[in-house]
Amino acid sequence: MVHPLRDKAAVSGIGETAYTRGTSKSGLALQLEASLRALDDAGINPRDVDGVIPYFPGGAIAEDFIANLGLKDLTLSAFIPMGGATCVAAIQMAAMAVTTGVCKHVLISVGRTGYSGQRVSTRLQQFPVFAQANEFEAPIGMFAPAQLYAQGARRHMELYGTTARQMAEVAVVTRQHAILNGNVVMNKPLTVEDHHASRMISDPFRLFDCSLESDGGAAVIISATDRARDLKKPLVTIAGTAEGHPDSPASIAQRPDILDFGLVKSAPRAFAMAGVGPKDIDVAEIYDCFTFTVIRQLEILGFCKTGEGGPFVMDGRIALGGELPINTHGGLLSQGHVVGLNHVIELTRQLRREAGKAQVKDAELGLVTGYGDMGDGSIAILKRAA
Repeated sequence: MVHPLRDKAAVSGIGETAYTRGTSKSGLALQLEASLRALDDAGINPRDVDGVIPYFPGGAIAEDFIANLGLKDLTLSAFIPMGGATCVAAIQMAAMAVTTGVCKHVLISVGRTGYSGQRVSTRLQQFPVFAQANEFEAPIGMFAPAQLYAQGARRHMELYGTTARQMAEVAVVTRQHAILNGNVVMNKPLTVEDHHASRMISDPFRLFDCSLESDGGAAVIISATDRARDLKKPLVTIAGTAEGHPDSPASIAQRPDILDFGLVKSAPRAFAMAGVGPKDIDVAEIYDCFTFTVIRQLEILGFCKTGEGGPFVMDGRIALGGELPINTHGGLLSQGHVVGLNHVIELTRQLRREAGKAQVKDAELGLVTGYGDMGDGSIAILKRAA
């Protein structure tokens, strides 16, 4: 039986600002700038938008979009508090809204001043899920994301022999891809030696294992496929989408297996919805808050077995021209950190054949993941329509 959401919604518009380290613009201003670019890309008027899902917490609410963009009749507004899994999870909500007729066009947006605004420790206090971390992790000195997620990386190294060299490969390949993309924060080559010489942040994570703190905005428009087909850009449909929450979702310390992410639950649902498997994927944009997070997600997604993620990323397999090119825009590690909505934009460009020097030849099917809070996982499988 074909899932009722399969290919019924599409990414009809994409837009982003410059990614920088330093801005005088607010998070709202960055969201509005990116949103206008997404609307122009789709070829629709702001008044056509009747659903809004802004990033939480991102300095904008539905009323801001009504006031600044002139939205006339908003039928859906929502927050999805899943940290880095938010933007891809929002695709599922938007797809349901446009498929059922609740909305015609849903705007998903992010505006982030990670470099110029509040520091990470201050921002995290705004996330409700971190209340439990204050009880279980913070008393032993663990609160920053690098500290919280490093323990999973070290566990994986001890169980399966994963190495710093393999994590460096993710960082180096991602940087190579970023250099092909003009709109990036990090545009200078990175070597394995550079990675190994960078300062330790939280063992085993070094500086270049960690995503950027940067400023920027991103936005996408989700429309019903029948509407998107008549718009200005090549049709990219949402074949499958899902979100998942790990056991003990608010405390890694209380989780039976700290290597379980929400993606363990969401990935099978998305593949089943799309009617495809890992071997069908041409390109993948994997949420890369840390290099190890990429390695573990590749295992969970079924591209390799558990424990084999480290060897899997070696020997050019994840680079352009390899078996599974990933993060072809530079990702959070090298392009910029807008909570992964730039990953959705890049996958859409790949499937439209608009990715320039980083284009994956003949890309027809791709996936994008989100990873956030204490391990929430979201996924969307996008398809170039015939």
